[in-house]
Amino acid sequence: MNKLLYRKISIDIIYFFLAASLSIALIIWVIQAVNFLDIVSEDGHSLRVYFAYSILSLPKIFSRILIFIFFISCFYIINKYEENNEILVFWTNGIRKISVINFLLKFSSIFIILQLILSLYLVPLTQNISRIYLKNSNVDFLPSLITEKKFISVFKNLTIFLDSYDQEGNIKNIYINEKINNNSSKIIVAESGKIKKKNNEFIINLFNGSIINSNESNFYNMNFKETEYDLSNFSPKTVTHQKIQQVNTVILYNCVFDFYIKRKIDKKTCPRKIESISEELYNRVVIPFYILILSLISSSLLIKPKSNKYLKYYKSFVFMIGFIFIIISQIGSKFITQNLTYDLTVLLAPIIFVLIFYLIILLKTNFKLKYL
Repeated sequence: MNKLLYRKISIDIIYFFLAASLSIALIIWVIQAVNFLDIVSEDGHSLRVYFAYSILSLPKIFSRILIFIFFISCFYIINKYEENNEILVFWTNGIRKISVINFLLKFSSIFIILQLILSLYLVPLTQNISRIYLKNSNVDFLPSLITEKKFISVFKNLTIFLDSYDQEGNIKNIYINEKINNNSSKIIVAESGKIKKKNNEFIINLFNGSIINSNESNFYNMNFKETEYDLSNFSPKTVTHQKIQQVNTVILYNCVFDFYIKRKIDKKTCPRKIESISEELYNRVVIPFYILILSLISSSLLIKPKSNKYLKYYKSFVFMIGFIFIIISQIGSKFITQNLTYDLTVLLAPIIFVLIFYLIILLKTNFKLKYL
């Protein structure tokens, strides 16, 4: 019977967690997807690239909200059991409060494992895949981005200006400025041209113009009757460099290990500052363990105040404490100072909080060792 009761409360928490997390993740995803429309409207990528890039952001969204949804799920289900007197079934079957709290504490380990899988492996992997996919994709909507009598800067180091442009791709009076490096550039001016697609890449056929190459020391001019300007050599302006959130966890761990233990860091394998690496590793490894303390906080709803008139305020107090610990988990990375002793305290903070809070619960429930 006891196993059935534990199974019932765990299934209820899981069902509520799945419903709430999917709903909130979908709302956040839709909002982000609207922001990602710049990939199409400004950078010229296809809708296929847009949807793939948007979908790959789902693991990151789910990972960010997991800890909050877990607390809400536990708090809601335990409070529901209390209000509907369903919790009395536990007590009438001889199950003690500390036993239920212990079960919920163990049960929370499922969500810790899920959070660790997401933050350590799946999120960096999908974020890096989306970056590579965007980097290697073509600017498929280039013709729709071209506007007459305006400078167009869809590609990096390339600016295009044209006097007129029709739906068939015909251009009149075109100006192209290509930045080769910091000291040299190429300017192309042509009377007319035509945008074409060749091997899934855009090119511009230019007629009756000149090419001016210049650098710090000299420049030279060359006229032409017809030439072909290949746009496939240029990458879109979309940010495609690897962010720290997209770096493999093993690489980040090796950087931190070298810094704290070996007291040296290889800038080739760790191109970012150790501060940002430490913060990112904290977000991936430490935050999931705050699920333990949130499990204990929500379980403290089982320990009612002696007077029922304080019950409403007690529930609000418990929810506020849980919300405060969620905030603490998110800002904890800001307290990392690259001092090994101090940083170990920050890293072990969730375990310390769990031990303190669990001791308080034991005292409140008048525990006996045989019930642990």
